[in-house]
Amino acid sequence: MLAADSIKNRLGLGRYYRLAYNGFALLHLGLVWWFGRIWLSGAPSLGLPETVAVAGDIVTVAGLAVIAVALTGYDRGRFLGTAQIRSPEDAPDEDLKTAGLLRYVRHPLYSGLFLALWGQAQTEFALATAVWGSVYLLIGAKYEERRLIGRYGDAYAAYRRRVPAFFPWRGRAG
Repeated sequence: MLAADSIKNRLGLGRYYRLAYNGFALLHLGLVWWFGRIWLSGAPSLGLPETVAVAGDIVTVAGLAVIAVALTGYDRGRFLGTAQIRSPEDAPDEDLKTAGLLRYVRHPLYSGLFLALWGQAQTEFALATAVWGSVYLLIGAKYEERRLIGRYGDAYAAYRRRVPAFFPWRGRAG
């Protein structure tokens, strides 16, 4: 909801909005994680065999690698909010990006996060984190899709029909 243009305008943060948004997201996720650790401290292991635990660790590393590669496809200054602070005027919207990992999935950062979350789901706490983190990502993706259709119109709608949201089950989009 915080990414909606109507909320951006109401908050009146101007060029500091994206930086504040990222700060709030990190604080929010950190607090959720911290409270979960307190409430579920000592949560028992799920008793998974060692091979499953190792496979989960490999999936986690793969997820982190996907996130790292996905970030190379974005303007990191703009993503973090530092580019907006340096620019006194609102920067024009970027063109729709469909290169790199975006040829395979529309939300590669979310894909990496799903892998990292579920790869670590080896205790009750981590399983609860994976479930609720996934719900959060699915809701966020729904709002993001609306925003992208509003911004890019038919170009994004066509891209959405060609490219899956999170997992590249269709292969590379043309």
